[in-house]
Amino acid sequence: MEKERGTFRGSIGFVLAAAGSAVGLGNIWRFPYLAARDGGGLFLVVYLVLAVTFGFSLLLTEVSIGRKTKQSPLTAYGKLSKGWGWIGVLACVVPFIILPYYCVIGGWVMKYLVAFATGGALAAAEDGFFTGFITAQFEPIIYLVLFVLICAVAVFRGVNKGIEAISKILMPLLFIMVIGIAVFSLTIRHEGPNGKMITGLDGLKVYLIPNLEGIGLKQFFTVVMDALGQLFYSLSVAMGIMVAYGSYLHDKEDLGKAVNRIEIFDTLVAFFAGIMIIPAVYVFMGTEGMSAGPSLMFISLPKIFAAMGTAGTVVGTVFFAMVLFAAVTSGISLLEAVVSSFMDRFKLSRNSAAWIETVLAIVIGIVVCLGYNIWYFEYTLPNGSVAQILDIMDYISNLIFMPVITIATCILVGWVIKPETIISEAEKNGEVIGRRGLYEVMVKFVSPAFVLILLLIALGIF
Repeated sequence: MEKERGTFRGSIGFVLAAAGSAVGLGNIWRFPYLAARDGGGLFLVVYLVLAVTFGFSLLLTEVSIGRKTKQSPLTAYGKLSKGWGWIGVLACVVPFIILPYYCVIGGWVMKYLVAFATGGALAAAEDGFFTGFITAQFEPIIYLVLFVLICAVAVFRGVNKGIEAISKILMPLLFIMVIGIAVFSLTIRHEGPNGKMITGLDGLKVYLIPNLEGIGLKQFFTVVMDALGQLFYSLSVAMGIMVAYGSYLHDKEDLGKAVNRIEIFDTLVAFFAGIMIIPAVYVFMGTEGMSAGPSLMFISLPKIFAAMGTAGTVVGTVFFAMVLFAAVTSGISLLEAVVSSFMDRFKLSRNSAAWIETVLAIVIGIVVCLGYNIWYFEYTLPNGSVAQILDIMDYISNLIFMPVITIATCILVGWVIKPETIISEAEKNGEVIGRRGLYEVMVKFVSPAFVLILLLIALGIF
């Protein structure tokens, strides 16, 4: 079974696969929105500080747990310390919940890529196009199935020939596309309603220059928590993914260096996503055109691409291809986290585990699709947002289970097995973790406190 689980052939393959998991839809539709809302450069500085402290400590912990135990999330925690295996159960449940609805959204991305690639850019920009598509009974299900099967192909092929090989192709392409669209975004010019010419560089200033107007202590705390939440959900921690991928990392690899590279790649993509989106939105809609979630990607941006004319069709096609790559690499990692857990816990072959989870993801995904038509309802969550089936699944997995997993992991590592267990794993080949002292403080005190605040906000208590 150990041989069947496989290992990454090298550090680059691991970093690209892990970065592919971290670089997802959240980098593209939530990071730019928060940056535009939270003072531009101020948000960027706060995010960067949190990435090298909070993000580093959580990534190092999970990758080290995976490599040390050589186990998937479902079984790794119990192997670290008896009585703590329940963390692994939750860490397996999270990707199991997320995968179906993530694949539904991945199907939405495929629909828009097809629309732009086949000359339907103007139709995709019309009011009601998005709503009409997701409320249809059959078309979203077709795209869901296609997306799940694309992700499944990589997982069926295994760690080396599937996950690693595909990541080595998609991630460089994704990065090139992001930079290319970002550069184009800076060249956009449009005459505003007052006759003044607005350029992409004007939007870049909004993005990069810190706006401290009206920023008091309370507002700054909001910026910090927004950046923390974005980083927390962006890095793929508390989803079992980094534990699973860490279990495939060879003992000879420099674990600390690999974690640093994942951080850098994820942060760069998020940063360039801001350059890609904020200037374009600012030119045509102003800062008030920024919105979070699907409405930015599937409503606002298609209208902007349509306003660009012929060039917009090309840019829109490249954009949705890039988004699809990001969604696929994240979808693969979610599927693999569950498959590896099934393999380790139930001693299943990779093919059997992959088939079971693929079918389950499709069935549950269909339920999510039907939640926008025949099973539509509205439910008010504890944090005040109005939710449908997809939103409820997202709330339970992202805002409840993931913080609980992180807090419990910090208690386990910081106080039960001690930080030295993780540090010794990261330094087993003679490497030196330069942020050793910072790591201990973060995992014992700061990280659990910060994540507890996120959990209280989600529960509507804070």
